[in-house]
Amino acid sequence: MEIDILVAEIGSTTTVVNAFHQIHTNQPVFIGQGQAATTVLEGDVRIGLENSIDDLRKQLATDKITYKEMFATSSAAGGLKMTVHGLVFDMTVRAAKEAALGAGAIVHMVTAGKLRRTDLKKMADQNPNIILLAGGVDYGERETALENAEKIAALDLKIPVIYAGNIENDEEIRLIFEDQSQELYIVENVFPKIDELNVEPARKVIQEAFEKHIIHAPGMEHIFDIVNESITPTPAAVMNLSKLLYEQIGDVLVIDVGGATTDVHSVTEGTEAIAKIQIAPEPVAKRTVEGDLGLYVNMENVIDIVGEAELAKEGYDLAKMREEYHAIPKNEAEREFVSRLTKIAVETAIDRHAGKIRYVYGPSGRGTLAQGKDLSNIKYVIGTGGALTRLEKGPEILQEILKKESGSSQLLPTGKVQVLIDHDYIMASLGVLAYKYQEAALRLLENSLRSPILKIEKV
Repeated sequence: MEIDILVAEIGSTTTVVNAFHQIHTNQPVFIGQGQAATTVLEGDVRIGLENSIDDLRKQLATDKITYKEMFATSSAAGGLKMTVHGLVFDMTVRAAKEAALGAGAIVHMVTAGKLRRTDLKKMADQNPNIILLAGGVDYGERETALENAEKIAALDLKIPVIYAGNIENDEEIRLIFEDQSQELYIVENVFPKIDELNVEPARKVIQEAFEKHIIHAPGMEHIFDIVNESITPTPAAVMNLSKLLYEQIGDVLVIDVGGATTDVHSVTEGTEAIAKIQIAPEPVAKRTVEGDLGLYVNMENVIDIVGEAELAKEGYDLAKMREEYHAIPKNEAEREFVSRLTKIAVETAIDRHAGKIRYVYGPSGRGTLAQGKDLSNIKYVIGTGGALTRLEKGPEILQEILKKESGSSQLLPTGKVQVLIDHDYIMASLGVLAYKYQEAALRLLENSLRSPILKIEKV
């Protein structure tokens, strides 16, 4: 059986392959999904990838599968690991971190100001995939970024460096790294002016560098023997689709609860009223990743948030759950327990993602300020990831977070909000597919959401 397109999602534990047909027509079809254990620890992800394709073959009841194109998203081998270094934490450092997170990275280290010897040692120990260096608004402070560049170059780490700082430093940064075998990318400043973010150029280059260097990750060196199209960090693919959704339907919030992390993507400019009292700029497209909120690897962290005593009071047998707990729930009791943990993870992740109203007091009395991401204008909340798409209570859990308490300082959605579920669990696959086949990806997404919300015309 020949299939138009396969898209692999190579996760830390599981590799999933989604199959799409009639991709060049006005009615593209999602025809099936296969999965298998990821084999990065065995030194070759191709094994798990081929096993997942074989599982797909069995699902489709065919003797053989061939494909014209194959894309992939990856969070295997730790995903896209980055360190971020800037000048002032609340300015260039935060802007650089927003760029990294939006590109699908896991940020392992953040520093502000001049790098110390302890910072340099930690950077070398982290062994990131990419180092992002920023610092100074355009035509502002120069020395910190230059000194940091010299120190990073002296480490001779052979790790790609992206410079996204003061434009006046571009040529000197090139000179610093020209005698090194370290690859250098220079992009527009992530914080060119006070209170102005410019994260998209850096995000784009981060993803390009990731695809170019992914073969250096453990077990990934032969990935392009099978994949003949682009490879994207899994969270970046979800962000790409979220931004396309924003263009189609307006302000959107996407929540992805996984076994190790909970990711929240929001694409919204917020309200004009909040913008007037915002103390620092926020990107239109924002991603936060909560590395302690997972339903399997980090289950204990989620239990600690609500408390063992409270869960016991609610009737959950924690001792039995811990003994029999599976990555994929095996019975109704487990499904109920995972639903409860999912609710905690979602509530906590949204609380961390959303901005808040703050009150300050001065000579003229109380003033009102806003800090963080304004979600007031969100019109759609979308659930993806295994828990929210496979548990019956997914929609109910998402509805719960929209019930803003009276007097709450959180900048949560305020109007009528529609909750949608990625029923086919294919948002990440469609996000990478959309780089080449945008309209087909949107049509497939509409089918998965089971809602006629897109502007593209039906034929």
